[in-house]
Amino acid sequence: MTKTYDQLKKQIEALSQQAEAVRRKEVAGVVARIKEAIQAYELTAEDLGFGSGRAGTSKSGAKKARPAAKGRRRSAASATPRYRDPSGNVWGGRGPRPKWLREAIASGRKLEEFAV
Repeated sequence: MTKTYDQLKKQIEALSQQAEAVRRKEVAGVVARIKEAIQAYELTAEDLGFGSGRAGTSKSGAKKARPAAKGRRRSAASATPRYRDPSGNVWGGRGPRPKWLREAIASGRKLEEFAV
C-alpha cells in the first residue's frame, strides 16, 4: 500500500522527535565524558581556548592567566594601545604580535598603517 502525503508527514514528525531524543541522550553522554576529562587533567577554560591565556602556565603546559601582584600597577604607557585595526583589535607594542596583526602584515599591509 502506498502512503499518503499526510501519513508521510506524520512519520517524518515522529522520526524527527525520535532523532531529537536520541541526540539529547548522546549529547548527555558526550558532556559527561568531557567533564570527566576536564576533571582528570585539571583543564582550565584557557587550556580549552575559552579564556585570555595571558601569562603563566597550567599543569598541562598551556598558558593560563595569573592574577596581578598586590601593590603592582601597570604603567599608563603599557596600557595604551599603539596599534589598532578597523575591527577594533588593539596591541600595545609589547610581547609577541597578535594573530590579527601577523596575518595583516603577511597579507602585505605595513605595521605603520595600524599605528594609533
